[in-house]
Amino acid sequence: MRDSFLVNGVTFKKTFSYVGFEQQPKKFLNPKLLLLNIELELKSEKENAEIRLSDPSQYQSIVDAEWNIIYDKLDKCVKSGAKVVLSRLAIGDLATQYFADRDVFCAGRVAEEDLHRVAAASGGTIQTSVNNIIDEVLGTCEVFEEKQVGNERFNIFSGCPSGRTATIVLRGEVDQVWSRRRSNR
Repeated sequence: MRDSFLVNGVTFKKTFSYVGFEQQPKKFLNPKLLLLNIELELKSEKENAEIRLSDPSQYQSIVDAEWNIIYDKLDKCVKSGAKVVLSRLAIGDLATQYFADRDVFCAGRVAEEDLHRVAAASGGTIQTSVNNIIDEVLGTCEVFEEKQVGNERFNIFSGCPSGRTATIVLRGEVDQVWSRRRSNR
């Protein structure tokens, strides 16, 4: 009962974590929020891909191009001024560590419903690209923090400008009691 609380804003359970999340900051005052619907990770090809090279040195330029693309996306997120980056799709190990090194919190695979709730409460707009991010699409709140409640961790956005959103976190007994009736017939 003592762990239950009311948030003037949005709260949701922490999403899947990648390597590096431990080093991320867990609390910000008046952060800007960047809400995305894109992946921020290096992906291996799902289909067979074939590239014919006439010179083995060309291979490195292809690998470098892939790395440059992801680093360009991550750099644009940081340059937006956002201290919290949320995405409906995956944010991988590389991005998580990149953000942690720059004092930015990130969470990937955020449920679509939760992302929309954060957008509505914070005044942010969900982006499908990291190109040309302007201040008007960034959300905000008075306090963002990641908080442990029992065995769960929650991302808490309080003091949201819309003022119409509240979340109640109820912590109850975790043990379930099963009973059976025995018949002596």
